[in-house]
Amino acid sequence: MGLLTGSATDQAPANPAATDDMLATQPVGYWCGLTQTAVTRHLRDAMARIDVTQSQYWVLNRVNGGPAAPSREEVVAQLTHLADGPHEIARVVDQLLHRAWLRIDDGQRLHLTDAGEAARARLRELATEVRAVVHQGISDEEYVAALKVLRRMVANVEGDGAPGNPS
Repeated sequence: MGLLTGSATDQAPANPAATDDMLATQPVGYWCGLTQTAVTRHLRDAMARIDVTQSQYWVLNRVNGGPAAPSREEVVAQLTHLADGPHEIARVVDQLLHRAWLRIDDGQRLHLTDAGEAARARLRELATEVRAVVHQGISDEEYVAALKVLRRMVANVEGDGAPGNPS
């Protein structure tokens, strides 16, 4: 496969101690994976301190976030791709029903209880606090630039090369 642009930068092995002048040679997959692992671990550790999981937060947000109350099946279908396994979201729905953070109406639709909404609001505050730690020393402009670069890389390998336009 030939170079897609005029760049002739060689690929170096992943090096967590790479200096700034060496970063252009570093594998993006390594750094994205390292970032994903560190940020996810930090968030999950913070949530564990208040006895909640990331997937519980996803479910609370999903149940709260649509124009109509979703069914259990809709929540499972919409969130399973994010989960650690194919059965995790269904289990989380059961956990949240058991905690009385969710309830099911006569039409088999899920709704947040008052306790569930309070938990969702607290988790949103926690997620905002974690975001502040992760973004410390990073301007909004730098953050947007980084995400635009990553979005372009995804488009380059999955689609037609147009930003945000995978095929």
